Amino acid sequence: MTELIEMRTLSNGLRVVADPMPVIQTATIGVWVNVGARHEPHDLHGISHLLEHMAFKGTNSRSARDIAESIEAVGGYLNAFTSREQTAYYARVLKADIPLAVDLLADILGQSTFDAQELAREQEVIVQEIGEALDAPDDLVFDHLQEAAYAGQILGRTILGTPDSVRAIGSDTLRAYLTNHYGAGEMVLVGSGAIEPQAFFDLAEKHFGRWHSGVANGHAPAEFKAGEKREIRKLEQAHLALAFDGVSYDHPDSYTSQVYATVLGGGMSSRLFQEAREKRGLCYSIFSYAGSMIDGGSLGVYAGTSPKDANALISVVAEQMHALGQNATEAEAARARAQLKAGLLMGLESPSQRAEQIARQILIFGRAIPIPEMIAKVDAVDADRVRHFARQVTQKSKPAFAALGPVAKLDRFNTIVERFAQS
Repeated sequence: MTELIEMRTLSNGLRVVADPMPVIQTATIGVWVNVGARHEPHDLHGISHLLEHMAFKGTNSRSARDIAESIEAVGGYLNAFTSREQTAYYARVLKADIPLAVDLLADILGQSTFDAQELAREQEVIVQEIGEALDAPDDLVFDHLQEAAYAGQILGRTILGTPDSVRAIGSDTLRAYLTNHYGAGEMVLVGSGAIEPQAFFDLAEKHFGRWHSGVANGHAPAEFKAGEKREIRKLEQAHLALAFDGVSYDHPDSYTSQVYATVLGGGMSSRLFQEAREKRGLCYSIFSYAGSMIDGGSLGVYAGTSPKDANALISVVAEQMHALGQNATEAEAARARAQLKAGLLMGLESPSQRAEQIARQILIFGRAIPIPEMIAKVDAVDADRVRHFARQVTQKSKPAFAALGPVAKLDRFNTIVERFAQS
């Protein structure tokens, strides 16, 4: 992938990346910003996500309807998302409409008016979004897990904010937040697909060349904690999630953590799927994951199960996590490596996935990592490394735990913790 990639840095610090895909007739153009929910002050909970919404609600030259009609008139697609560490704004268009996409992105980011009436309406839209999230227990349990793992920290809060916190944010506050956090040096403009590099660099200079440089965005360090949050609800299933302290993006065990999580619960051949679902019938849905941040991470497991099977299911998870430290096999490691490599290579076929991967890598590492380099690091993770890493997981920290649903008869937290303790 990186053989054709070209990157230039404008005089204001904005990094611009052209990623041509010769046979593709569409392109994804996006701006990724090195700011997210973890950068918010304590009194501005949800402002990163609110700002992302308001970027589409009118500029000095376009109304909210104009923005929507201009992209859809050419069959394009314009969207955005906010995570805990980054915010992204992107468009998918045909080759001929790349100039329009760059123009629109520059306009919504640099010329938004944050009209008070539009803001009031969008605040209520987000309040509805918060309500929708509260009605999705298989998602909400992860917010509870985040709160348990990072209690008392900005990282432990939801990305969406609360109805009160969102409604309290005014237009001037949004403008100041954008000015303070959206400096060119904290942004990456990426074009993947039907891109002609020099033409793309010219568009970047035209539309973003005068953007203010800004300063680096700071954040409080992540501190993983053992803790729990339970919410009793009248549901059919008990939704369970637990996590252990993980590793950062640049940690030597970053790729090992991905292989480990895949062996543990990354597919139908994984240990948790086979043992908990196929052999014992304790759940329908179960999976594990390895999530990283710039300064930490988590290794987690989610399952939805019947209330009567919840305690038995937790015991199975503990058993399998301990067992991986003793008897993970090379066949299991090889299957996990194949899954991860296939995911990497299949992602090369999508301009959107390529653009996102490139942008995130540049924001995190300062460069786009060549696919052969990533493949080599995946291939270096053998069964011995998986076993060693598995033993470290439960030694490094006690778990954070979240439960949502009919969980009144779930074992006490201390009992759950003891199941995962090394014998």
